Amino acid sequence: MQPVQLLALLADGEPLSGARLAAQAGMTRAAIWKQVEALRARGVPVEARGAAGYQLPWPLQMLDAARIRAALPAAEARALGALEVHWELDSTSSELQRRGAAAGDFSVVLAETQSAGRGRRGREWLSPPGLNLYMSCLKRFDAGFAALSGLSLAVGVIVLRALEHLGIAGAGLKWPNDVLAAAGGKLGGILVELNGEYQGPCAAIIGIGLNLRLTPALRAQAGQPACDLAGLAGGIPPDRNRVAAALIAALVDGLRQFERDGFAAFGADYARYDLLHGQSLQLSGALGAFDGVGAGVDTRGALQVRMADGSVRRIDSADVTVRRS
Repeated sequence: MQPVQLLALLADGEPLSGARLAAQAGMTRAAIWKQVEALRARGVPVEARGAAGYQLPWPLQMLDAARIRAALPAAEARALGALEVHWELDSTSSELQRRGAAAGDFSVVLAETQSAGRGRRGREWLSPPGLNLYMSCLKRFDAGFAALSGLSLAVGVIVLRALEHLGIAGAGLKWPNDVLAAAGGKLGGILVELNGEYQGPCAAIIGIGLNLRLTPALRAQAGQPACDLAGLAGGIPPDRNRVAAALIAALVDGLRQFERDGFAAFGADYARYDLLHGQSLQLSGALGAFDGVGAGVDTRGALQVRMADGSVRRIDSADVTVRRS
């Protein structure tokens, strides 16, 4: 029995004894215990219930490509170049990069867990199996890099649109690519990587990580305030396959809109979700450190910061660190 099979057996949240699991798998109870420990090492909170056996503290849904596709509107399902669910990848974005020219437009890859999930500026993205969502989408553009200004911000708007479709409120955006709970704590992240030509054509690989459930241990590992959809949804997050379908449908519609109209089509929604607007900010990066007040973003998606003398400074580089003071 592999960890994925054990997790699937435990997914309904009911206790299963080690003896029963061993009999089903044709393994010793010691071997089952090793698989339980392997899941725990990855961040899955498998609890021991004495004679009752092993149990998750709540049910979870294993990702299922057929269920995700069935939950998509017909037009969005037809648009997909691929829809794949893997148990483990180094990262979903790296998998799409390896496909190169063979990957069709709107190819989507999801993984239950990642061994080398990437966040902004090379940071590791924690990827425990079964709890959250890790996915990447490849979108091809006839135009080049220069026409894609503001794409990561537009993707943030697309994620928020998907959450609103799921009935989840209380989230917003922190420039350039963080999804936060309005009350504080990181809910998700976006990483856009471009390949191709400056004048076109080119392709964007859009990676999205979204927290559905975080255990106390995972919150401590995160090294920063973090939150999850469970916290915004009264304790029970939506079905993971439903969340995946909502994100994919929003990406297909939103990326087509971006291809037609650029970031201008997303400016009003971004302003509605902007958690930095009117906030006192501390910024640091290659150009030094300075303070100011968030003043929204411009038509290209650059962060605008109002300085003490009333002037507005525009920040294009995503290498700048922005903190609310």
